Amino acid sequence: MKWNRHRNTLLLLELLFLALFFFIGVVLGQVLAVRMPASVGDELERYLHHFVTLEEPVSPRAVVSALVLYFRYPLLAFLLGFASIGVALLPCMATAFGFFLSFSVSCFAAAFGREGILVALAVSGVRCAVTLPCFFVLAVPSWRTSAALATLMFGKGRRAAPVAYGRACWVRMAVCAAVLLAGMCLDLLVSPWFLQIVLGRVLA
Repeated sequence: MKWNRHRNTLLLLELLFLALFFFIGVVLGQVLAVRMPASVGDELERYLHHFVTLEEPVSPRAVVSALVLYFRYPLLAFLLGFASIGVALLPCMATAFGFFLSFSVSCFAAAFGREGILVALAVSGVRCAVTLPCFFVLAVPSWRTSAALATLMFGKGRRAAPVAYGRACWVRMAVCAAVLLAGMCLDLLVSPWFLQIVLGRVLA
């Protein structure tokens, strides 16, 4: 019981540690978006007009693009758990995730005001709702094992337990992969329809 409580406390601290870097990225994204020139809004509007007129139904290119967008952060978070360098790269990844998410939403908001939030939601709402939890579910244990590997490397194995990758590691990845695929399919089917409705209102 005491060990489980201690383990849960460590898990929470590790989650808060990575979440702090994600929040730093969010703040940086907002700061940089404010400094973007006004012409970015015009370029973004032209891009959306182009998207509305040329976007086709689900295509192989769209599927490949969605696979990259959905799996890049969670898969890298999982793989970094097998390398000691992950102890440094995982916080950087959390910062990058928060930065690009915040920057894109802030650009839409700056270009279209309050309705820009709806555009951002239509573009990346489903994806973020799926990829963000999966990223942290995979990143937290990966950071722990990566830190253990770093301890073994720099401490030459002294006073450090061996790093074990149990069945839970692979089950966790399999479950997240299934969730990501389901979210991607939903996104490909629903988001274009939702985006058409939102853009019809915003760009009218």
